[in-house]
Amino acid sequence: MNNTAWLARVLLACLLLTLTFSSSARDLDQDEALRLRREGLIMPLEQLLQIALQRHPGAVLLEVELEEEDGVLVYEVELVTEQGVVRELELHAGTGEVLKDEVDD
Repeated sequence: MNNTAWLARVLLACLLLTLTFSSSARDLDQDEALRLRREGLIMPLEQLLQIALQRHPGAVLLEVELEEEDGVLVYEVELVTEQGVVRELELHAGTGEVLKDEVDD
């Protein structure tokens, strides 16, 4: 087997492993979010954003996405702090619990 074929097989194996072990996440659209809110399955976005901004007063919101990760509805909030640090928070959409709060790369 030549080097190119060997490299192609290694890259394919790495891709398959990545797909196999990556967590399953699905972005939800605005219609799904509205339905979930009306059904009382998720908290109002305004309340969840207050939780994020209480942790980082003075921060500016950059992006908010509603996702389903391994069966859990999660709001992913990206913001920039007053110190200029970009942070990513994950909030449980039903309870408001902060699941993750870390510096975004």
